[in-house]
Amino acid sequence: GFRSTVVIGQVQYDSPGRDDHSNRSLNAEWVEVRNTGRHAVNLRGYTLSDRDGNRYRFDHLRLNGRSSVRVHTGIGRDTRTDVYQDRRNYIWDNRDTATLRNDHGRTIDTKSWGRFGHRH
Repeated sequence: GFRSTVVIGQVQYDSPGRDDHSNRSLNAEWVEVRNTGRHAVNLRGYTLSDRDGNRYRFDHLRLNGRSSVRVHTGIGRDTRTDVYQDRRNYIWDNRDTATLRNDHGRTIDTKSWGRFGHRH
């Protein structure tokens, strides 16, 4: 069957420190998207969404083999290793599911945490 080399890696869902909605605090919340394969993948059109339907859509981003990118919640300038959702509110709850879909809308990985999910 279809198996993607692109997966959800680590998740920092509960921003360390005070939840003061500062940009620094918002950016301390992130989800890592990791390319486990040897070949680069263009993430253009891929989406990362939470259980409430908040969706981040990747722009043209070439993710090299065996590398990862962190998707931060707050505002910043996108680089090869860090991209920003440019939000002013936290989106990853203490109990949530991250879903990664490819550019055809096919779910390629999910990760759940909190009381209802399995912690990986």
